Amino acid sequence: MKFSVFIPIVFVFIAACTTKVPTTQHLFNGHDLEGWYADVPAADENPDTTKSFIIRDSLLVSLGDPRGHLISDSVFQNYRLEVEYRFAGTPGNCGVLVHATTPRALYEMFPKSMEVQMQHTDAGDFWCIVEDIEVPNMLERRGPKEEWGITEGKKRRILNLTDDSEKPLGEWNNMVVECVADTIKVWVNNDLVNYGYNCSATKGRIAIQAEGSEVEFRKIDLTPISQSTPVQ
Repeated sequence: MKFSVFIPIVFVFIAACTTKVPTTQHLFNGHDLEGWYADVPAADENPDTTKSFIIRDSLLVSLGDPRGHLISDSVFQNYRLEVEYRFAGTPGNCGVLVHATTPRALYEMFPKSMEVQMQHTDAGDFWCIVEDIEVPNMLERRGPKEEWGITEGKKRRILNLTDDSEKPLGEWNNMVVECVADTIKVWVNNDLVNYGYNCSATKGRIAIQAEGSEVEFRKIDLTPISQSTPVQ
């Protein structure tokens, strides 16, 4: 009897010790732009143009202009992305793009992707950039169906679920984007602000925008998610 009881205990202990814990990757290392490259159309004709993305005081800074994107070297699928950001001065526009693929697919500027909006007071909106996604209450949040689309001139914006999730200007905001299979969930400062499903893309690069406003980032962390693990 003692032997038959002892075996399961040992087995459970070994199983617990060998369970693999997902490792968080610090996509921004606090020192340089290793692991990223810039795609800034203005630099095509003038390689010496002012850089849109710099490191300042251990922060990644999107200067806003010239406009373009900082894009990850790596392609990611099934993950939790955590970003901490703030507008350094005048509030304005920026965004985190997930599932980014074809460069300059929209307006000869934006890569094919799904944008999670960071614009002040609108953080968490979805913008469809030659990719698409569905959300509950689509008519209410996207407008007339006949005007929906994913290219120039179409209704590509899908409103978020809250109005007051952002911190006051100058304070740090925390944004979490979870991409699992064809779903995307977004939290801003612990509020669930958007949820989409049937996304037309499930993997791609991650991009940070330079879109007219200076924005500081102090964290860009990515943790893989197993599809067998329920997402809360």
